[in-house]
Amino acid sequence: MKILHTSDWHLGHQLHGYSRDYEHQAFLDWLADTLEQQQIDALLVAGDIFDTANPPASAWRMLYRFMARLAKTMPQLNVVMIGGNHDSPSKLDAPHELLKAFDLHMVGGIHRGEDGQLDHQRMLVPISNKSGEQTAWVLAVPFLRSADLRTDDLSEEDDRLIKGVETLYAEITQVAREQKSSEQALIGMGHAFMASGKLSEMSERRVLGGNQHALPASIFADDISYVALGHLHLAQRVAKKEHVRYSGSPLPLSMSERDYKHQVVVVELDGDQVAGIEPITIPRTVDMLKVPRSPAPLEQVLEELEALEVDDLPREQQPFLEVHVRLDKPRALLREKVLAALDGKAIRLAKITPHYQQQERQDDLRHRRLSDVSPQQVFALSWGKKYDGEPDEAMAAAFESLLGQLEDSETVTE
Repeated sequence: MKILHTSDWHLGHQLHGYSRDYEHQAFLDWLADTLEQQQIDALLVAGDIFDTANPPASAWRMLYRFMARLAKTMPQLNVVMIGGNHDSPSKLDAPHELLKAFDLHMVGGIHRGEDGQLDHQRMLVPISNKSGEQTAWVLAVPFLRSADLRTDDLSEEDDRLIKGVETLYAEITQVAREQKSSEQALIGMGHAFMASGKLSEMSERRVLGGNQHALPASIFADDISYVALGHLHLAQRVAKKEHVRYSGSPLPLSMSERDYKHQVVVVELDGDQVAGIEPITIPRTVDMLKVPRSPAPLEQVLEELEALEVDDLPREQQPFLEVHVRLDKPRALLREKVLAALDGKAIRLAKITPHYQQQERQDDLRHRRLSDVSPQQVFALSWGKKYDGEPDEAMAAAFESLLGQLEDSETVTE
């Protein structure tokens, strides 16, 4: 059978105030065509379907239109989606029974009974090939929050968060082993930060108490044929293992991701063995430009912007632009001068990044928009102003833990 692995769609995302609906719709249309052309048996979406826990109605409509098309054109296709750290577990789980009737399985969060035992069957999804023969079981484990884990029985030497995740995966894997036949494959899914993973600082949240809790690839048993991961936007293998992968996001979610090679991953299985893994590049529908190539004085930057030539495109197809300016001190009306140089050009100014002299590097943060600065940068600047120097490892870890708890509580509230 053939499966297609994708993740981190972030439907409803805005880039510095600009809607990405056009790009997302183009991706979903391309994806539906690719599923048909490649004769895919199962589509796996590894979390962060939406950009926020409360996505706009337009994002839900886009998702449901896509699902409706698949149900009509590929009725035998198995679809398994899990929630990510940006998603609301309860909102994704709400239409579960309805979608399940169309072989569309959406698992927003884990479920436990009154006795605290895991509802294994909710996360174990049987998938079949075109002949209707069940050929694999998907371990559809969504993003795991601290409250999902059971850590009471662990020793003090264990990292409770990491060990809690290991224990949960071990439990669900064992149940799957007991239900599978000898020729059926086990396919893992997860939305997490794995050790050795390369992240995009400005568009990916710290998860599971901060990145000091990066998960080892050993949480996935050796008899799992393929692991479809989500969370990191750069497509990559994990721990040099070909069968444990992030597919990456389908489009750049920050200007720093402009050079990513966005892709989906097609995996062919022969029984419980991987017969082939093929990344397929996703076409870029909207360009991202950086002017100049390296930071330059304002006068030179304005000259380059005035000389910039771009095609006359509709608003939603116009390229995004990041401008890098070298300054010796903050300049009044900087944005207005840049916009004046771009007057009449079919381009969307997304971001102006000032670069100051070494001695004013800390001041750089004070003159940037909050959306351009990570929580960690703000914390480090505040610490340095009050205590001098940088926070030590223990304090940085405590901050990461608090940040993770805050994001968990915001998701639950929403």
